[in-house]
Amino acid sequence: MAAGTLAAADIGEAQVAERLALAGIPDPDLLIRTGGEQRISNFLLWNLAYTELYFSDQLWPEFSTAHLQAAFECFTQRERRFGKRRDNSRRKPMLEAADA
Repeated sequence: MAAGTLAAADIGEAQVAERLALAGIPDPDLLIRTGGEQRISNFLLWNLAYTELYFSDQLWPEFSTAHLQAAFECFTQRERRFGKRRDNSRRKPMLEAADA
């Protein structure tokens, strides 16, 4: 193996994560996108896997403390599952609900 290279089998999640912009920093819990855009434009794709997204039509220079508070309020209403499935044990199956 040449100096400074890795075999494909030696590359894993840890090797990728330690070379990202947020290496050593916890992944964000909330991303606020201003200006009416509803996309993340390849921004921190790896780190945003379980991040809650909040989209605001407000442009950044006018994004006020009140707008930030609204984003936080929305965030607190979210069910954070980190990739786990929602507990649907209390819900009727779709076919049953359609027949009701």
